[in-house]
Amino acid sequence: MATEWTQRTVVELAEAVRGGQVQAQAVAQEHLARIRERDPHLRAFIHVDPDTVLEAARSIDLRRERGESLGPLAGVPVAIKDSLCTRDAPTTCASRILQGRGGPWRPPYDATVVERLRAADALLVGKTNLDEFAMGSSTENSAWGPTVNPWDPGRVPGGSSGGSAVAVASRMAPAALGSDTGGSIRQPASLTHVVGIKPTYGRVSRYGLVAFASSLDQVGPLATDVRGAARVLGVIAGRDVRDATSAGVAVEDFEAACGGEVAGMRVGVPEEYFGEGLDDAVRERVREALEGLRSAGCTLHPVSLPHTRYAIATYYVVATAEASSNLARFDGVRFGSRVVPARGDLDGMYAATRGAGFGPEVKRRIMLGTYVLSAGYYDAYYLKAQRVRTLLRRDFELAFSQVDAIATPTSPTTAWKLGERTSNPLAMYLADAYTLPASLAGLPAIAVPCVPAPPCSDRPSLPVGLQLIGPSFGEASLCRLASAWERINPSAHAAPPGLVS
Repeated sequence: MATEWTQRTVVELAEAVRGGQVQAQAVAQEHLARIRERDPHLRAFIHVDPDTVLEAARSIDLRRERGESLGPLAGVPVAIKDSLCTRDAPTTCASRILQGRGGPWRPPYDATVVERLRAADALLVGKTNLDEFAMGSSTENSAWGPTVNPWDPGRVPGGSSGGSAVAVASRMAPAALGSDTGGSIRQPASLTHVVGIKPTYGRVSRYGLVAFASSLDQVGPLATDVRGAARVLGVIAGRDVRDATSAGVAVEDFEAACGGEVAGMRVGVPEEYFGEGLDDAVRERVREALEGLRSAGCTLHPVSLPHTRYAIATYYVVATAEASSNLARFDGVRFGSRVVPARGDLDGMYAATRGAGFGPEVKRRIMLGTYVLSAGYYDAYYLKAQRVRTLLRRDFELAFSQVDAIATPTSPTTAWKLGERTSNPLAMYLADAYTLPASLAGLPAIAVPCVPAPPCSDRPSLPVGLQLIGPSFGEASLCRLASAWERINPSAHAAPPGLVS
């Protein structure tokens, strides 16, 4: 189905609606038609309510006709990861445990980021699939089945925000929200050829995000281009009194930073990210991007982040410990599903409910987290992991005393085949090796497309992502740097084969 408005960026759509070149209803209808056509094959969405979307679009059109000013995302379809609370749509976290007898759980409130999107006149086009409770790197751990990669339907899109990434990559929405705990925005962005931003910890409110690991979780945007992602970030960022971890730091004009001058910027290249385990095709494409930044006037400098080797072990101690605590609330008492054994006490009901409601990966992480927090092991694992986390943060602080940003691959490989790593958790965890350090340090990072890897005997041409990491609250500089590479990247706006129209 050939459509015009599904090919437009966030900024192009917003300005067209605000300027009266197109009605929000027309934009909504075209994107809903594309979802009906494409999503049965891709499974990016868990929930779409066309009537609600069209009603919101009509309201925007009426306000424009009355001469009222519209927000910066007027009429822009935005997909929402289904771990963010929405008052007018179910929130399932892709888990059976939030599927009650009366249907999926419906929160009585919006997440702060959802409130801010509505206030900016975005169209919330649907809730997207994810790894259950955001625990995974492939969007295969979902009670609703896996999302597939539009570049090759036999491969994963990455995770855990795979549904959001695929919604954007397939042009079912020009932007989406995801959450990033250890790479869950950046890694699927890299594997599907879109832009994804993990903000500084505290830049964006976590209120209404169903918690996985509270000291790591951050909400951020995915979009077809850097400027679009920057505009969405500008809308959702800022202090929120309902989230004690949100920072009272001024929100810069991230969009204005796009297109800014990058000549003289110092870009660090850490040797630890280019060693064993990095696919040769990924290495080549990332090196091309680095040379592109050099041609734009940046200078490249070797830096060292020596504690990177401990990032995976550290993350899977800290994150699972916090998950064990956070997911204790899902017990069959207050909301969601409940399994009552024929005979048994309250503990039996807890066990039956959690046993039936949680999938294998969630159970694995809860058990790991409970173990590292248990008496006799707390000091040996959790406390030691927190100390290593401090060392990782200090590595970055030292590096940023020498450079303005750090450039790395986003993922060590291109997208792998569906089912290829489901029986090997360690191989799955290694997919986040390059995104975990920035998460543990609480730093902002952006994934921006490189030229896709060329086809070879065992795979078609597949996306590759460049990751740019900045100092705390350095999102504007990252947007400036990413947009500079985007302008000279000949494949910046490439769409998956067969999905151009």
